[in-house]
Order: sequence, then structure tokens, then C-alpha cells
Amino acid sequence: MLSISPIPAFNDNYIWLLEKASQAVVVDPGEAPPVLRALEERGLQLAGILITHHHFDHVGALPELLAIADVPVWGPHNPAIEQVSQRLGAGDRVTVLGHDFDVLEVPGHTLDHIAYFHGGEQPLLFCGDTLFAGGCGRVFEGTPAMMHASLQALAALPQNTLVYCAHEYTLANLAFARAVEPDNSALAQRATRAQELRQRNEPTVPSSIDLELATNPFLRCNTTALRNALSQQGRLEGDSGAEVFATVRAWKDHF
Repeated sequence: MLSISPIPAFNDNYIWLLEKASQAVVVDPGEAPPVLRALEERGLQLAGILITHHHFDHVGALPELLAIADVPVWGPHNPAIEQVSQRLGAGDRVTVLGHDFDVLEVPGHTLDHIAYFHGGEQPLLFCGDTLFAGGCGRVFEGTPAMMHASLQALAALPQNTLVYCAHEYTLANLAFARAVEPDNSALAQRATRAQELRQRNEPTVPSSIDLELATNPFLRCNTTALRNALSQQGRLEGDSGAEVFATVRAWKDHF
């Protein structure tokens, strides 16, 4: 069995720790000390590192970790991430602790952003900063249309896919989502549940694709319910999903 747990880092990052027997792989290690502590406490040996994109809070620990363990680093085709030893793009597959992950290109937040998807009985997705619980990443390097297309690709994954994003942004994301769709009962229930988890200092992630489809406005841009909600607030602009996404993303940027 592959065990997955979060290593909190910085103020709100999650570095995902994958472990099997005594071997471990980490996803997006921005900070080395929390990773090193987790490995020592659990008696694990680092066997590899997965990278989704080039931002410092996802790659900053690479030099320190590689100084103590000569392990493969899988990541996108971006020479700015010098430590990547196996560069990956759409259609590639990587075996991590005996489990195969397909590589998806999901540009928008950054142009180099990739995600890792494991199919099977319990599908898993490591999506970095593209899809968040209840939200999505800011569009820093791509375009709204590009980000919308990336999110639609993730939305098409099996609905029981567990979504492992890289930040604990859920409460803020759901507060915005409720401003967009105030009559969404599934969203209200999710917000209550998320608040209970955070009051106990527990993570609100992983999420799932079916939960995101029901409550995440950035995956709901093609739905009649979200468009009606925007129209009632005088915010509906454009007819395409990409245009609706651009409207909602611009609103969130200033929320």
C-alpha cells in the first residue's frame, strides 16, 4: 500500500509524503527541515522527488535534500529547475514506489506546470497550484483560457479521484465560492465541514473531483447554476466557459 500524508511547510504549504515500506517520495518540497524531520521520525529513506512547477515554495528544498540523498527528481521541461534529472511532459509516465503516474500538462498558473495522475481502483492526483480545494491558482504566466482548459482536463478525470493540492487555502476559497453561488447547498455543507476540520487543525485536503465539480466555481463555469448566479448579480460576461472563467478569476483576484 502507498501511504500519503501532508508535511506542513511555510505558512500554508503542504509537501506530500508518499511512503511504502521504508522508502519515501516527496512532492513539491519548498522547505527542507520539515521533510528531514518527517523522514527521521518515520525511519524513511528518501527515494525520489516529484516537482509540479518552478515556484520557490515548491522547489526551494531541492539543493539541501539532494545534498544528503542522490535521488531522481522528476519535473517539467523547465531548465530553471536545474536539479530535475528526468524532465516530463504530457503523455509521459513515471513509476513512483511501484505505482505508475501519468503526466498531465496543466499550464496557466505557470507555463511549465504539470500534474501527476495515478489511475486504478483509487485514482490519485497531485496537482500543485493548478486546482485547489474549492479554488484554483492565480493565472501568473498563462492566460485565463489556458487555465480553464487545464482545469477542464482535471475535471474530466474519474470523479472519485483524490485531489492532493499544495496549499491550505480552502476556507478562503469557499468563502469566495459562496459569494459566487450563495444558494449552493452542497457548498454550504462543505464550508461547514472545512471550518470544523480547521478548528481541529486538521487538513481540508485531499479533496475529490466529484466534490470539486459540485462546489468549486472554477470547475463550474459551464454549468447553468453558476451562470444563473452570476447573471443575478450582474456579473455574467461572455458565453464561453473560458470567458466565464476569466470573469470569476478576475473577481477572485480582488475579493
